[in-house]
Amino acid sequence: MSEPRSAPTIGQLVLSKQLQALRERAGLSRDQAARLLRVASATIRRMEMAEVGLKIPYIQILLPAYGVPDDEVVTFLQLADEANRPGWWQRFHDVLPDWFGGHVSLEEAARTIRCYEPHYVPGLLQTEDYARTILTYGAVGRTDPERIERHVALRMARQGLLTRPGAPAFWVVMDETVLHRPVGSPDIMRAQLDRLLEAAEMPNVTLQIAEFASGHHPGTYSPFVLFRFAIPEMADMVYIEYLTGALYLDGPSEVSEHMEAMDRMVVQAESARRTKEILAAFRREL
Repeated sequence: MSEPRSAPTIGQLVLSKQLQALRERAGLSRDQAARLLRVASATIRRMEMAEVGLKIPYIQILLPAYGVPDDEVVTFLQLADEANRPGWWQRFHDVLPDWFGGHVSLEEAARTIRCYEPHYVPGLLQTEDYARTILTYGAVGRTDPERIERHVALRMARQGLLTRPGAPAFWVVMDETVLHRPVGSPDIMRAQLDRLLEAAEMPNVTLQIAEFASGHHPGTYSPFVLFRFAIPEMADMVYIEYLTGALYLDGPSEVSEHMEAMDRMVVQAESARRTKEILAAFRREL
């Protein structure tokens, strides 16, 4: 039985999609592919959805059956072996929900991350105390201090993404609500605003505030994240989180509608320069 991974690497996501494309190009159904391996068709589905690791013996049987030349089989196997190596986030497997693992992997591989947040400062820009407060009061039934600290450590580790060589562009639109909602003490909010002001000066970070006065905009339904990748095989993807899980959307129409909504919000929200002034004004008031 294949072992599930709570957080597939981007390599697994790419190769899993390629594996599905090769099967479909060969004109084989999942049931037919499963019979080659003497497994249930669900095993093929899970491999193609990156819900499990790519087992090398399985791939060695499937690729020739899909009509893949021997030299390309060797290359695919090498890539699969590399893709199966766990990402750094696997050390947080004890607190990393299955539905969030994919998000961390997508962050690591993204060239551009565009985020709309109506409630809180995005996790990539939170201070430790701000994150700890949110996690403590938002983790229903899971508020033991040790678990909370593991979550905080994971969130802080993710933030290294923004300062590493080749860091992705991070473009955030936040509703003004984020600034008005107190999280913890005034000191925590002051430190968080300082962090936002620092982030606003980073060359790869763009912050925009959607003020109340700007009225209704297309994103007022829920927060979402748009990922764009440098890897040609990876299509743009949308991530939408809810209380007990998340949705990963990669359908062209769904992605394009979210992209259009984001573009319209960017035009309607305050400019990056004006946003810095707004943040500084809120900081002085605390």
